[in-house]
Amino acid sequence: MNNVKKTFSIRDLENLSGIKAHTIRIWEKRYGLLSPERTSTNIRMYSLESLQKLLNITLLYNNGYKISKIANIAEADIPLAVREIVAKNSVKNHAINAFKLSMMNFDQSLFQNTYNSLMSEKSFRDIFWEVLMPFLEELGLLWQTNTIGPAHEHFITSLIKQKISANIDKLQALEPTKTDKVFALFLPENEIHEIGLLYVNYEIVLRGYKTIYLGAAMPLDFLPDLQKYFTNLVFLSYFTVMPTKDELDDYVAEFAKRLQINGSTKLWILGQQARHLSGKELPSYVRSFESIRQLLEAL
Repeated sequence: MNNVKKTFSIRDLENLSGIKAHTIRIWEKRYGLLSPERTSTNIRMYSLESLQKLLNITLLYNNGYKISKIANIAEADIPLAVREIVAKNSVKNHAINAFKLSMMNFDQSLFQNTYNSLMSEKSFRDIFWEVLMPFLEELGLLWQTNTIGPAHEHFITSLIKQKISANIDKLQALEPTKTDKVFALFLPENEIHEIGLLYVNYEIVLRGYKTIYLGAAMPLDFLPDLQKYFTNLVFLSYFTVMPTKDELDDYVAEFAKRLQINGSTKLWILGQQARHLSGKELPSYVRSFESIRQLLEAL
């Protein structure tokens, strides 16, 4: 069965384009820019083609085109006008819109072509910070508003993780140049949001450190094994949803107990839940960071 989402509500269009539903209705009524179908209960429903057209219109509108001028552009010429703007100064917005369409239609080719186009002009690091990071932030909002489902999120995040891993592989062909720390990266049990941790791994390897990437849902019981092989270990974890605010103190205490903490082993924590540690008096072996950038400054 083909489960690709091909019809969208006006609320979906608002969430995906950033244009208020009220404004979309005005553009539709006054300028005839979109032609929705109607359900038996008179609810507007829009096609994938309408979504793509609206995203193109949004890019033109956000780059100074008056809506009245856009309405006078022949429909076949709208993509041409978009390409002219993209060629000048709006690669970021165009790429984010392309990634949205890729996600909504499970279109791996569109994702790959958009990524390749970006790579022809930018470094991977620039692509992540300038395009993928804003896209992922929007992805969270689309999830919260039920515009996308789990399949959409898993599809697009898997593609992004593939690109991060591919760039890590390139770096790991080189020997580490720094030996004062060895980083062991892991997610706690019941935590599966891996993109942030994976990208931090890329940044640390880029800076010449050795990393041991343990991945998602790692029980504390298994971590002491690493102490048999490495000194100056920094365990680095990303707490997005787990452990919860009420479980943080117990988790930190259990970490110290399981690893029999001494002066050379540290725990660095990132993520939404880690922000609850800000302002707390933490044990000397624990550091909490509010952002990836703050952590990178500490390296």
